[in-house]
Amino acid sequence: MRNRRQFIQAALVVSGVLTVRGALKGATEPDSEVANAWEQVPKILKRTVPPTFADRDFDIADFGAVGDNSTDCTGAFEKAISACHQAGGGKVVVNPGQYLTGAIVLKSNVNLHLVHGSTIRFTRDTSRYPTVFTRWEGVELMNYSPFIYAFEQENIALTGKGTIDGNADCEHWWPWKGRKDCGWKPGGPSQENDRNRLFEMAEQGIPVEQRVFGQGHYLRPNFIQPYRCKNVLIEDVTLYNSPMWQIHPVLCTNVTVRGLTISSNGPNTDGCDPESCTDVLIENCFFDTGDDCIAVNSGRNADARRVNVPCRNVIVRNCRMQTGHGGVSLGSQCTGGISNVFVENCEMGSRDLWFAIRIKNNAMRGGVVEKIYVRDIDVKAVTTAGVAIDFFYEEGKKGKFSPVARTVYIRNLKTKKSEYALYLRGFKNAPIEEIHLTDCEFNNVAKPNVLENVKDLSLKNVSINGKLLSQPA
Repeated sequence: MRNRRQFIQAALVVSGVLTVRGALKGATEPDSEVANAWEQVPKILKRTVPPTFADRDFDIADFGAVGDNSTDCTGAFEKAISACHQAGGGKVVVNPGQYLTGAIVLKSNVNLHLVHGSTIRFTRDTSRYPTVFTRWEGVELMNYSPFIYAFEQENIALTGKGTIDGNADCEHWWPWKGRKDCGWKPGGPSQENDRNRLFEMAEQGIPVEQRVFGQGHYLRPNFIQPYRCKNVLIEDVTLYNSPMWQIHPVLCTNVTVRGLTISSNGPNTDGCDPESCTDVLIENCFFDTGDDCIAVNSGRNADARRVNVPCRNVIVRNCRMQTGHGGVSLGSQCTGGISNVFVENCEMGSRDLWFAIRIKNNAMRGGVVEKIYVRDIDVKAVTTAGVAIDFFYEEGKKGKFSPVARTVYIRNLKTKKSEYALYLRGFKNAPIEEIHLTDCEFNNVAKPNVLENVKDLSLKNVSINGKLLSQPA
């Protein structure tokens, strides 16, 4: 009974349904089920194979590019990529220098390769980003082209030790967010009206081709977006100063993201957001972002129910998440569903990282987030919580769809400092279900857990501030 009292004292905020297994019943994590789940990883990796390219080089300098940070190289990139594509594929080479350009469009069988010492820097002239079919915060529309874009292509890559600079700052692109602490002034351009209008159009079922934004509007473009592509590799490059989300594959299959250095602290500058994708590997990356380091998504609200494609079979491993909102987040664009996500061997934390593992959902999304497997996570410090699942995110209960978060397994997650260990808030009519923590330590925790409407919370060898909350029977 003493363990039971200790746990109830730790769970200060409790409402609705709360069932705790382990602490109350002595039940243990279904280890065989988890082991079987992790056995899927080699199978996913076997399918997630980076594309290879013909041994042909196309130097952008041969097509008129000049690396002087002032010559407009947009046409040179287009010509080099087209020549490479028409020849049957190969490598478009960016040698040392600083190359100023507008939107770059990748084509099948092309590897855009940045040699060490090279920088692709994107112009701040918004007219250089034509209107294309894209997805913005989980909703399809016609908007500014992502800075590097590919649509319905196969075997594409962005590689090398060079730098890609989005050239955004608190005077360019970022003020459109409407934040006074980043350049916005009352009466200045803001995304708010366009954002609201886009979401209204989607709820009303207005066709995508009529949801036209882009020039004259204020929805910031994504940085790198392959859309409906197969066999995608993004490797080794350094990303700076993105206007918004940075790596954003949408409706893609077989995606490898590895060895990246991502540093952009503007608003909504998520590091890597695979959305409605299948078979994704994110490994050996460093994240210093102004929003979620990694956010697994599958579309937003009515538009995602129309497209109806989940995000599944995602592996995240050996990454360092330094600054941002969530280290690994799932949602909030999760209406199409998220499943089979595996996270392991990551290091997280700083005074500017909010959460380690985070699930965001609500009654407008109504998506199913399930079969999430996390192990061996070292968290130096987070400002809010080690593990958070929140159905009250954004619209919260203002919707008619039931959010779902269930079958989440976390093993060997250790935090050194946080406000909360666990921050779990479900709905009374839609509780969070089957959350399993094993061999986890939460140290220097300032406040008791928040547990609202949680069903079947299993704790095995879990401690907070050195006090064991549960142990095997």
